[in-house]
Amino acid sequence: MTSVADRPACVGCGRGESEAVLLAIRFRGDTGWMCSQCFPMLIHNPKKLAGRLEGAETLRPADGDHE
Repeated sequence: MTSVADRPACVGCGRGESEAVLLAIRFRGDTGWMCSQCFPMLIHNPKKLAGRLEGAETLRPADGDHE
């Protein structure tokens, strides 16, 4: 994940805070950033973040959602 000390960028799309609203996220002791447009991906299809968010492949989508 992107460190808070680094230039904030969305783990989903890479956009920075001058391009999108960013939300701080924490997972497995790391802090990163996610824009408001990519946030639903974290909820509904977190496996799409594999390779960009360490451990994303182990996350389950919200109940009732299908890939």
